[in-house]
Amino acid sequence: MFTFPLGKVREIIARGQSDAAANGGYRNPYYGLKPGEGEKPGLWLVGDQGVYLLSNGKLSEGQKALVCYAQECNPSTTPDYWHYKRRHFGGDDGIEFLDAVEVMRLLDAAPVSTHLCVEMTDTNISLIPARLPRQH
Repeated sequence: MFTFPLGKVREIIARGQSDAAANGGYRNPYYGLKPGEGEKPGLWLVGDQGVYLLSNGKLSEGQKALVCYAQECNPSTTPDYWHYKRRHFGGDDGIEFLDAVEVMRLLDAAPVSTHLCVEMTDTNISLIPARLPRQH
């Protein structure tokens, strides 16, 4: 399971909307192989050097995306991030599209939640809003 603080998830979605408005829409996560798919407000769950979320709003030249690493899989803070990523995301790099409207609907329905937990299997991705204790 991958855990993301809700404040950061909401911030990434808002940043994606402003990036899209300023720069002409949303990026396609499929490298042009599936035109028209995923070119709507969303989050990308990315597995490469760790696992993180970012928006798919188009960026201006030289602009960097706002990124939030999963608490369990951040290369800067988790020494065994690579093994965790391989076990829970897979050994290959990849991108999974999460529809921003659906994510926000889920989060708004769980107002006491503090985190978004993402659970992956070979065939499914589950998004679970959760209230987790503060970490020091």
